[in-house]
Formats: sequence, structure tokens, C-alpha cells
Amino acid sequence: MKAVVQRAVDASVDVNKETKGAVDHGLVVLLGVTHEDTEEDARYLAKKIPYLRIFEDDDKKMNLSLVDIGGKLLSISQFTLYGDTRKGRRPNFMGAAKPPQAEKLYETFNQMVKNEGVHVETGEFGAMMDVKLTNSGPVTLILESKDR
Repeated sequence: MKAVVQRAVDASVDVNKETKGAVDHGLVVLLGVTHEDTEEDARYLAKKIPYLRIFEDDDKKMNLSLVDIGGKLLSISQFTLYGDTRKGRRPNFMGAAKPPQAEKLYETFNQMVKNEGVHVETGEFGAMMDVKLTNSGPVTLILESKDR
């Protein structure tokens, strides 16, 4: 699994001009699933992301996590994270898991994050989504479960 994690002042996701999920002061996670991913990959990221110390404390040092600040997480499924652009100019998405596997692991990740005590908002799996966010910092990290 691959996750792009962005610290956000606010963020929302719309489907057909209807807001499906929104957070203020938290994280936006774009989550991609590949063929080899398992529930263990979802567990690794769900245990890592809420506890990343990327929020500032009173001394302006990144010492606080999403859990520490009581922030929310906006989770967006993102198969394009596994786009391969090595050949030509048109991405190949063969590295992305098929929808049934990807959706199951995406939902598993979201539930595991909720189990950590974090409020999770989502978009709509497989839909064309418009994501809006104000990146704070900006702080953006890329995590891959295979790197554990």
C-alpha cells in the first residue's frame, strides 16, 4: 500500500457536487492498493499514520500526532498512485489492485484507523471525486507498507 499523507487546515471531497466527507485540522490520506497488499499492509499504515508526529507543539516543533491533537482524517482511495509512467506518456495502471481487492483493503484501513480512536471521513470508492484541501506547512509525506 502507498499513502500520500498531507497535513491539512481543512479538506473536503465531493462526488457529483455533493460533499461526501470533510475535515478540519487533520490529515488527508490518498491511499493506493497494489496486487500484493494484504490486511497486514493496511494494519501497518493504520498504526503508523495516526501517530506520525507532524503537528506542532507550543514550541513550534513537530512533536504531536493526529491522535494527540484530536484531529480527523479524510481518506481517499487513489489507484493512480500505482500509475507507471516509465514507458511513453500515458500512465499504465497495471500495478493497481483490482477494485474488489482494493476496496476491501481500503475499507479495512479506514476501520483500523477508526479503531485507533480517530474520526475518519471518506470519499466514495471508485467514483470521480473532487478533493479540496488547504495543506498546512505544507507538510506532505509518502509512506509505503513494503518499506516496513
